[in-house]
Amino acid sequence: MSAPRRGSTGRTQEERSAAMRVRLLDATIDCLVEYGYAGTTTTRVADRAGVTRGAQVHHFPTKADLVTSAIRHLAAKRTEVAMAELDRLRASSDPVGDALQLMWEMHQGPVFSATVELWVASRTDPELRSQMAAVEPIATSSLVEFGRALMPEHAGHHEFLHAVYTAMDVVRGILIASWATRDQEELEARWDRGRRHLRILFEALMAPTG
Repeated sequence: MSAPRRGSTGRTQEERSAAMRVRLLDATIDCLVEYGYAGTTTTRVADRAGVTRGAQVHHFPTKADLVTSAIRHLAAKRTEVAMAELDRLRASSDPVGDALQLMWEMHQGPVFSATVELWVASRTDPELRSQMAAVEPIATSSLVEFGRALMPEHAGHHEFLHAVYTAMDVVRGILIASWATRDQEELEARWDRGRRHLRILFEALMAPTG
């Protein structure tokens, strides 16, 4: 079998194609954050990524394909970051508090802002809504798996899954509400309150029974 053909950069065609996809996905997130969903056109994304419109269409035929693939891409990267923290959290004197803080930090930055843009747009866009319906479980399940890996002895509790989802709802709700005021001190105060009550919820699940 012949070796993969390499170009002048020393990369195979598959490697160049993969790199182009990543550029398109990163450019999509940038555009969603800067211009919103309505202003994120496929032409604008291709320009920012430095690829031709034809190359963009080859990888992602529709705008909905492009934006939901970008969210899936960043959700996977976010999961990698979380899993890299497992050993630190397992050794922590406060694993629940530290895990909640990590969840909070993982929702900061462009990935969450871009996701909210798509949630809102999908309300009136059936194609995007169907795509997001497939992406959302992937993004949330990664955090559930992280929780199970961190606390395997409690993951079998029938309320464990609901507690993780509640924590995500609290984090997302606080962040969305904060966009109206942009008050950082208020934001941190609301999260401190939310984390305190979430800690009570998780500690109740972890308490010995019988």
